[in-house]
Amino acid sequence: MADLSQNDWTKQLEEDNNSVILDVRTQQEVEFGIIPNAVHMDIYQGQGFLDEIKKLDKSKSYYVYCRSGGRSAQACAIMNQLGFERTYNLVGGFTKWQGDVVYS
Repeated sequence: MADLSQNDWTKQLEEDNNSVILDVRTQQEVEFGIIPNAVHMDIYQGQGFLDEIKKLDKSKSYYVYCRSGGRSAQACAIMNQLGFERTYNLVGGFTKWQGDVVYS
């Protein structure tokens, strides 16, 4: 896992053709907006979250964020324990996000 600033996170993401953006916030938080093309998996779903993570392709890079960076760091650590080699945590999370946002 690597902790990246928004600038580094977005720059690396743009250059990575084998990547997934993963939002690990709650559904209530997602209603305030989501980074475009992100896949939502609520880390607070416990075993349900683990079951969904295990279905993901380990050959991809995962750019993970939450509200402020704590839960996404946890998600990256969990993913690393499950054999994911390329996980990137967005320092400051969605709270500090300055890029595009979509609303559902």
